[in-house]
Amino acid sequence: MAVPPAQLARRTVLKAAGALALCACDPLRRARAEPGVVLNDVHSQLNATRVARVQAVRTSGELQHAIRSASRAGQAVSVAGGRHSMGGQQFGVDTLNLDLRPLAGVLSLDRERGRMRVEAGICWPELLQACLRLQPGAERPWTVRQKQTGADALTLGGALAANAHGRGLRFPPIVSDVESFELVDARGELLNCSRSQNPELFRLAIGGWGLFGVVATVELRLVPRTRVERLVELREVDGLIEAFDERVAQGCLYGDFQFEVDERSSGFLQRGVFACYRPAEARADLEPSEPGLTGQDWVELIVLAHQDKSAAFERYAAHYLATNGQLYWSDTHQLGVYPAGYHEVVDARTRSGVPATEMITELYVPRAELPGFLRAAARWLRESQAALIYGTVRLIEKDEETFLPWARERFACTVMNLHVEHTSAGLEQSQRAFRGLIDLALERGGSYYLAYHRWATREQVLAAHPALPEFLERKRRHDPEELFQSEWYRHHQRLLGA
Repeated sequence: MAVPPAQLARRTVLKAAGALALCACDPLRRARAEPGVVLNDVHSQLNATRVARVQAVRTSGELQHAIRSASRAGQAVSVAGGRHSMGGQQFGVDTLNLDLRPLAGVLSLDRERGRMRVEAGICWPELLQACLRLQPGAERPWTVRQKQTGADALTLGGALAANAHGRGLRFPPIVSDVESFELVDARGELLNCSRSQNPELFRLAIGGWGLFGVVATVELRLVPRTRVERLVELREVDGLIEAFDERVAQGCLYGDFQFEVDERSSGFLQRGVFACYRPAEARADLEPSEPGLTGQDWVELIVLAHQDKSAAFERYAAHYLATNGQLYWSDTHQLGVYPAGYHEVVDARTRSGVPATEMITELYVPRAELPGFLRAAARWLRESQAALIYGTVRLIEKDEETFLPWARERFACTVMNLHVEHTSAGLEQSQRAFRGLIDLALERGGSYYLAYHRWATREQVLAAHPALPEFLERKRRHDPEELFQSEWYRHHQRLLGA
């Protein structure tokens, strides 16, 4: 049977991109000289990728037109928002890269049902501001339940693509906060997806890493905005899960455990700042505080974490302990400071002479396994001489709705940010460290998050994400010409022999 010209062209691009991608994801090689635009992720700076061109999208109609035009031309498409993902999900060599950030309108707010329709390129601060702006004088305005923490210039569409989560103590990932969304598929058709309409696409596209189409609009389920009180203590990891359970029984909605990161200390990954947030409506006469550290405070703390980790932890702990009992809003306390390019300041102040950034990994284990996992992780990080800069423990409820769930159980989530030197030796050391951490999670019936790197082995990928082969098959079924591509997709195709 003859292959359509557009499909043949796209398959040729996919095959050729295999070799190109090895260059594109290697920060030690210079970008090629042919025309195009080199894009990179914001945080790790380890995904320099030359795309054919970037097209900003402002309306759903523009999005449909761009996808139909690319399909007729045999041009593969990648999709980007805030560009924070570190696994290559938002870029593809020689693809048309659609920038969704201008697609950021607020469409409607149902004040009776607590439902809000927005365009997928909207970032979290603008979304929170819109919630308040559209409810003047409301005693208990509607707002979002959760967002990713650590950075704010992330799009809602990106959160759906990664099935993101925050620091909620009793929440599944963000799929549980989505009522419906509109998806532009590989034909350029605008499809409404919900639990009752196109339910398979609903399950595939949330947590689908942009491979099944482009989310154009989202209808979110909101919750009432509440005052929350921060409860802070220093504690050990032994008994931590029981402490989380106790806070949940007290009604706490959010919380995490920021552990000590100095490998020379006996408290390494064993001692930390335990902070939870419980509703405090009885204290409605008090105005909540502005959350968090300033941008300059944050940079100073990160610089110190590269120079004197124990001092950085003590400073951080002192700051948090001083805020015990303070009130915050349930939504804005989830916002965080993230100065883009902060590592340039770190490099200058530490005078290392070696370009470097941090890279995140997120590891999951059954909650009862957390203390043993952290003890084993501490031993492994010392042995591998990995430089842990900061990390945290959170909880996640089981995801029973998406096709490729990363939250397969009620896991404890451990987030680790490792310092990675951009040299051959530095990358090799970091790859080994990350793989070792994944092994420790898998040994305990756990998993890891696919968003942050592509360094897991084939065996690790299949053990952690057994549905991935069928996921890739469903992708080809819904997108037979493989219009939507990325370096993440191409990598996993090669890795699994798909």
